[in-house]
Amino acid sequence: MPQSPAPIVLATWSFAIQGAHNGWAALESGGSALEAVCTVAREAEADPTVDSVGFGGLPDATGRMSLDACVMLAPERCGSVCAVGHHLRVTDLARLVMERTPHVMLAGDGADSFADAMGMPRECLLSPQACCAWERWRAGESALHPKDQGVDSGALTPSLSSLIGERHVPHDTIGALAIDTHGVMAGACSTSGLPFKLAGRVGDSPIPGHGLYVDPEAGGAVATGNGELVMGVSGSFLAVECMRRGSTPAEAVREVLERIERRFQPLVDQQIAVIALSRDGRWSAGALRPGFAVTVADSAGIRAVAPDFVLRENGSQ
Repeated sequence: MPQSPAPIVLATWSFAIQGAHNGWAALESGGSALEAVCTVAREAEADPTVDSVGFGGLPDATGRMSLDACVMLAPERCGSVCAVGHHLRVTDLARLVMERTPHVMLAGDGADSFADAMGMPRECLLSPQACCAWERWRAGESALHPKDQGVDSGALTPSLSSLIGERHVPHDTIGALAIDTHGVMAGACSTSGLPFKLAGRVGDSPIPGHGLYVDPEAGGAVATGNGELVMGVSGSFLAVECMRRGSTPAEAVREVLERIERRFQPLVDQQIAVIALSRDGRWSAGALRPGFAVTVADSAGIRAVAPDFVLRENGSQ
C-alpha cells in the first residue's frame, strides 16, 4: 500500500495564521481535512481586522455586505453559497449545502433562508471599521489609513511582513487546502468580494473550478486576487488539470499565471496568486506580482512564507 502524504494545511495570506494554528491542532488530533480548512476560513470570517473576508470585509458600492464561500472534497462533493446577506459563517453554510442538499450552490435570499432553516443565527455583517472605510471611499478619500499601506491585514508584524515581502493590496479571498492523517484532501474558500464592487457582483471564490478546486485523483488548488481574471481561465481547475497530466505543483501554478498574463495583460494593480497541492503532498505557490504570502502548517511548524516565485518580480505592467 502506498504511504499516505504527511498532514498539512496551506492558506492564502498571513491573516490565516490563527486559523492555521487551530486547523493544525484539529489535524494532529485526528480530525478531518474538511474541518481543518473550515476552521481556517471561520477564523478569518470572524476577525474584524481582515478587510477581505467576513465581518471585517469591505462592502459593495451601496454600502451593503454580501459574502461568498465554497468547500470541496471532490467534483461530486462540493457546496457553495454566494451573495449571502445575513449570515457570517458562510463556509459552514457552504458545507451544509454540500452535506444536507442535492445542490452545489445557493444564492442570495435563498442561501439566507436555508441558513435560517439550519438554525444558523442572523448577524450584522458590516463592521464599524468597514462602514467608515466605505464612507471615506464614497466621499472620494482613500479607504485605507496610511498606517495600513505596505502591510497585509492580519497576523504579521510589519517587520516580518516586510521580510517576506507581503503587502496590503485589494485582494478578495482566503483559500485553504489540507491533507489529513487519513490522506483525505479538502479545500475551502471565503470572501466578502472586491471592495466597493458593483452590487450583485460575484467573483471566483464560490465557484468550483475557479477560486477552488479539489480532485483527489490529482490534487487541489486555490486562487486569490482579482476574481475576474481567475474566472477567465478557470484558474484552480486549470492548475489541478495540469497536475493530472503530470505537471509539478510549481509548473501548474506557473501555467495558470502565464495564461492569465497572456490573455488579460493585467493592470499594475491587479494581483493573482495560486497555491497548488498534489495528491502526494507536494505543493507550491506563485504570484503574478510581489506582495503575496502563504500560511503553512505542518510537522515543521506554523509560519507565513513567501511564494516560490513571482512572475513579475519588479511588479511592472
